[in-house]
Amino acid sequence: MEQLTFFESQQLPLTVAEITRHVRTLLEGDEVLQDVWVQGEVSNLSKPKSGHLYFTLKDAEAALQCVMWRNTVQRQFTLPEEGDAVEVHGSVSVYEAGGRYQLYADQIRPAGRGALYQEFIELKERLEAEGLFDEELKRPIPKWPHRIGIITSPTGAALRDMLNTLRRRFPLAEVILAPAAVQGDASPGELLDALLRLNTEVQTDVIIIGRGGGSIEDLWAFNNEKLVRAIRNSAAPVISGVGHETDFTIADFVADLRAPTPTAAAEIATPDLQEIIAGLFSHKVGLEQVMVERLSDFRADFDLLQGRLERRSPESRIRSDRQRVDELVRRLESSMAHRTELQRARLTGLEQQLLALNPQAVLARGFAVVSKSDGKLVRSQDDVAAGDKLRVQVSDGEFGAEVTDK
Repeated sequence: MEQLTFFESQQLPLTVAEITRHVRTLLEGDEVLQDVWVQGEVSNLSKPKSGHLYFTLKDAEAALQCVMWRNTVQRQFTLPEEGDAVEVHGSVSVYEAGGRYQLYADQIRPAGRGALYQEFIELKERLEAEGLFDEELKRPIPKWPHRIGIITSPTGAALRDMLNTLRRRFPLAEVILAPAAVQGDASPGELLDALLRLNTEVQTDVIIIGRGGGSIEDLWAFNNEKLVRAIRNSAAPVISGVGHETDFTIADFVADLRAPTPTAAAEIATPDLQEIIAGLFSHKVGLEQVMVERLSDFRADFDLLQGRLERRSPESRIRSDRQRVDELVRRLESSMAHRTELQRARLTGLEQQLLALNPQAVLARGFAVVSKSDGKLVRSQDDVAAGDKLRVQVSDGEFGAEVTDK
């Protein structure tokens, strides 16, 4: 019998990409691998700036590469650390560029705590569906709080850290402590009662509710539905500062603002006094400079207006008119003096004429006025006859006379 050659029995070869794509199709078509929980220990944890999370799940016999995208990372209740035992949910597929299969994770929970974590997820999703976490419901935190309410354990380190921060940053604010247990069976009721007291008995500008870090069981009181709804209905805006930066509770989602730590909550709730002082000093310097410039401008404008006013002022006209009056007075006085001299000279002339025509003056020169007894003046010798009685008037008097000869 004739044997077939090896090449005649072979199919056409596949490319690496075709093989990889085929494996990916097989994996993504498996219902089990597309909805799977995997348990293991976290190693090779990487948190690049992109926000994605890369890590390896391993046990004593194998390892599985895992990746969680940034938008999924942001929704996690807690994020693992190197060496943590966790349960990861997701789907298995192939990273073609690297030629390796990996788990694309969408949930991470601590190992052995699946039921409690699932309760958290279900409550979060139900309240989120109600719109309790909507951004438009968030109220702004006042910039200058006069009274700050704090809900936390009176003996915890979180309270000491918050008080130190508030005292350092903004000692002007009044701090009201509403003590409450922050873990244990009694904690939800005490937290709720403290929040109600601050809203009904004290008019606070902002409320901080918080505690230090802990396990999911330690922080469970802050997932209480009644407490969460009371935070949403609080008269004053609420800042949640529960646990560490990687810890999340339902109170964080419903609060008006979430702080990564209690200390950060105190910082968010208050302005920094030193920054305020520095800002005020900067404003003071700037204001002084502006005032100097404005005063300089005003002074220049004033001088300009004063010059215009002086040029248009009645006082200038009055000074000019006063000088004109003085000139007219001098001219009048000169004219009056001249006229007076003329009148005096004329009067003198008239006086001389009058004196010259005065009969008394004629008499003083030796002449006499002779009149008859009937008072008629004797002007000619024909006016008298011998024996007539006459009156002779001279300069210093008169006397009688008789005509004896003609």
